[in-house]
Amino acid sequence: MKPLLSLALSFMFLIINNHSLATEKNKEDTVVAYFAGGCFWGVEYYFEKQKGVIDAVSGYMGGNKEYPSYHDVSYKNTGHIEVVAVEYNAKEVDYETLARLFFEIHDPTQVDGQGPDIGEQYLSVAFYNHEKEKKILHKLISLLKKNNYEVATTVRPVKTFWVAEKYHQDYYVKKNGTPYCHAYTKRF
Repeated sequence: MKPLLSLALSFMFLIINNHSLATEKNKEDTVVAYFAGGCFWGVEYYFEKQKGVIDAVSGYMGGNKEYPSYHDVSYKNTGHIEVVAVEYNAKEVDYETLARLFFEIHDPTQVDGQGPDIGEQYLSVAFYNHEKEKKILHKLISLLKKNNYEVATTVRPVKTFWVAEKYHQDYYVKKNGTPYCHAYTKRF
């Protein structure tokens, strides 16, 4: 196996199994959250700017096809959604802060995608690892509804996360650009 492929598969295994990419020293403080808010490039861009976030990785979740490619997700009705795995230090930022940011960097009211990106792979979904995260998500959706937002975001349990191709990672950093369908909007 080529070294780069071996490294990529090792990285994928770590993310899939919700293990930390951080050092052993602070591993117990490292958690991974999963958010889908349209094109993963913009979601990744904003989460990587958040204090306490160690890394944000673009990938796919929610479908049944193993090892999906971007082409599979875009054209083959796999059921997968573009998702960002957000690895963070729980001593520096909490899940609720990240979930609030998620609802404020995309339009959680759009039912068919995000901005000009239309399709099942661009839906707004917050994935939860356990009941505590699920309760936080429902609390925030309730607050948004009280503020007259017709929230389309769904809340689903975490499934296997598949790391997207290398060219999708840190897309806006590589292109020296900013997201075209994501922007911060204060909603809380």
